[in-house]
Amino acid sequence: MTDIATIEQLAKKKGFFYPSDEIYGGLSGFYTYGHLGTLMKRKLENLWRKFFLDEENFYEIDPSLIMSEKVFEASGHLKSFVDPVVKCTKCGTSHRADQIVENFLNRTFEGATPKELTDLIKEHNIKCPKCKGALEEVGILNMMFFLNIGVEGDTKGYLRPETAQGAYVNFLNQFNIQRKKIPMGLAIVGRAFRNEISPRQLTTRMREFTQAELQIFFDSDKVNDHEKWSDCKDYKLIVLPVSDRDKKSKIEMTCEELSKRIPRFYVYYMAKVQKFFLEALKIPKDKFRFRELSDEEKAFYNKIHWDMELNLESLDGFKEIGGVHYRADHDLSGHQKVSKQSQEIFFENKKFVPHILELSFGVDRMFFALLDLFYSKEKDKVVLKLPACIAPVAVSIFPLVNKDGLDKKAKEVFEKLRCYLDAFYDDSGSIGRMYARADEAGTPFCVTIDYDTMKDNTVTLRNRDTTNQQRVEIKDLIEAISKLIEDKNNL
Repeated sequence: MTDIATIEQLAKKKGFFYPSDEIYGGLSGFYTYGHLGTLMKRKLENLWRKFFLDEENFYEIDPSLIMSEKVFEASGHLKSFVDPVVKCTKCGTSHRADQIVENFLNRTFEGATPKELTDLIKEHNIKCPKCKGALEEVGILNMMFFLNIGVEGDTKGYLRPETAQGAYVNFLNQFNIQRKKIPMGLAIVGRAFRNEISPRQLTTRMREFTQAELQIFFDSDKVNDHEKWSDCKDYKLIVLPVSDRDKKSKIEMTCEELSKRIPRFYVYYMAKVQKFFLEALKIPKDKFRFRELSDEEKAFYNKIHWDMELNLESLDGFKEIGGVHYRADHDLSGHQKVSKQSQEIFFENKKFVPHILELSFGVDRMFFALLDLFYSKEKDKVVLKLPACIAPVAVSIFPLVNKDGLDKKAKEVFEKLRCYLDAFYDDSGSIGRMYARADEAGTPFCVTIDYDTMKDNTVTLRNRDTTNQQRVEIKDLIEAISKLIEDKNNL
């Protein structure tokens, strides 16, 4: 069984990620991506960009990490971006109250008020999970990081708790620049900051994290259609509606069937999201689902909210990775009110404030999920079967032995490949050990230079998942490996 300790051990051993400031004992809720993690995270983000920014009038922007206090007054974060916190009377540790109650009663209490959580703690005599001491009454904590800006510190700002507001405050600029057309998509891939009460489960809940979000601005009169609807109407979505929640089952429904109660514009992007997970990331179908949030669970401004969830063995079940949110005109109207700057546009002979559909992904959560889902133990060795398109190293190059010119030839091949692919050279130990290290790092292909190479300029190309091997001429290696990464050939 894959548990969280196994993932943590692998991540640190191979250089995927590890606690930040570890020489000082680490800093809770902060992680550093090592050399392999940085490569893989960048490929994951670029795959997301390629997949979601392929539509007309969709672009990426890069707003500031620090934003004015006014931004979060308008968005509602100053008032509502809070989590329930409870403190132990014995050890003084602060905990996130809803998580303690959820873990004790094995039910979800998202959206419960501090009073409701306090009553539950008293009714069930729930104690501090750290020392079993009594718990105080539940309070609230605003999770934003506050900053004093300037020499005198007279300007108030915050580290952004989400990337979304950067798209909203820049909407009008981009609309005018992008020829005043909608639908318009503004994507942001970048850091966000939340002062989590109880950071936990490695990179799935951190205080500094990366989001990949796409804000789609559109005319609400056209919410019941999408120009590419015919491309997805027969596509089957894997869903867990609120009505089926008690069964803890998931069902498959075509987009056409689901559109009988959810607008087509929304359903079209559900299909696109599912295809990203199943087709681009190669997630097994039985590990994915959309879960519908009830009115009590979703934010008040979300008219429709389905989360993307993945079934992770190390976390004992389905966990949220992101969400599809129909935010209506809440955000732009809020900024219009506080800034006194109209957010209305004139498009197709009418004036209106656009509605927003948000596709939100936790990059660090996806990263963790990929380690969990593609981790395998075969006999006495670990094989990380990452999709080739996001594997940090595409190909490792080995000499069969370090003599007779094989090592020199291997380095020549390595220098050639590294100009086009993320490549790694290894000549330490037996060929079996070198294969094992590459498999553990998730490297999909290995090239071995042997004595036949010195005769005919061919090498052995090995597939990590099948262990199949074939002879390939050195001059054809780059093309052959590139096709395998793009899934155009099988080895």
